[in-house]
Amino acid sequence: MGMNCCKSKCWKIGLLVVVGIAALGWVVMALWNWLIPALFAGGKEIGYVQAMGLLLLSKILFGGFRGHGCHGGWHRHRLENMTPEEREKFQAGMRGWCGNRKQEGAGTPKE
Repeated sequence: MGMNCCKSKCWKIGLLVVVGIAALGWVVMALWNWLIPALFAGGKEIGYVQAMGLLLLSKILFGGFRGHGCHGGWHRHRLENMTPEEREKFQAGMRGWCGNRKQEGAGTPKE
């Protein structure tokens, strides 16, 4: 059941990301069509595909494609400052994130 649970979660998260990007494209289109023609004399309305292109262009110009984003350094710094016991507890929790937990306490002393 553990592996199927993880695949199910991954599909749900992937679907949520796709729906979120689609919704964000619609929001960009709606805001553009509401503001730009009213504010600028030569401003024209755009379609959905153009809004998605505008979203991608803004990501390239302002966000870039820098890998994991700005939070990666913070997580790495936090992990480096953990004691070995805290690091092992954190890693054990991450291994069990998808529901395929191995036997709890196997190889680690009970408290």
